[in-house]
This record gives sequence, C-alpha cells and structure tokens, in this order.
Amino acid sequence: MKIAVTSTGPNLESEVDPRFGRAPYFLIVDSETFDFEALDNKENVNALKGAGIQAAGMVSKKGAEVLLTGFCGPNAFKAMSAAKIGVANNAGGTVRDAVEAYLDGKLPLADGADVEGQW
Repeated sequence: MKIAVTSTGPNLESEVDPRFGRAPYFLIVDSETFDFEALDNKENVNALKGAGIQAAGMVSKKGAEVLLTGFCGPNAFKAMSAAKIGVANNAGGTVRDAVEAYLDGKLPLADGADVEGQW
C-alpha cells in the first residue's frame, strides 16, 4: 500500500508537518518496504487559496491510498474522499514513526475534517 505523509523534509526521519495543503513535502511510502518518493510541495506552501485541493490531486496521482497528517480542512478532506484516499489526522513524530503508528492501528481513519478552513 502507498501511504502519503505530510513532511517537513524529504526523508523518513523528517518530522510530520501538521498542515496538509501547505506542508513542504509529501512522502509517498511503500508500507511493506518503506521505500519512498519525496514530492516537493513548494508551489502550494504560500498559495493564497486552494492549497489543499491541489495537494490532494498531487497525492492522488501518485496512487496513495491513505494520507497521514496533523490536520485536514473540509475542502481538502472532500477532495481526498472523492479520490478514495483515507485520511488519518493527529500524526506526529517522524514520517517513519507515523507510518509505523498507522500500520500498528494507532492512527485511525477520520470521518471528516478536523479543522475549519485554512490553517
């Protein structure tokens, strides 16, 4: 399974970024091998609006089935749901920690957005 994680940096030891649409990077991690691809999200970091929707498109194109992040707003959550990508909020620690927590059942999928509007 491919797991997308919002990240402050381009590797598994980078911290999870709590912001979905404005995270500097997304890491697409293979849940079995922990091989990963780092996606630079610099175009959305300072976007005036639509960052979450644009980020959802980027993650979807890479085939992610799940997103691990700190917080996900309503528009981004709707975009992720439309792409059939599950969202687990409250992820923290390193990217590796977050993926392991999800795989261990410690990060459940959310039923909806957990913040209002933009971060």
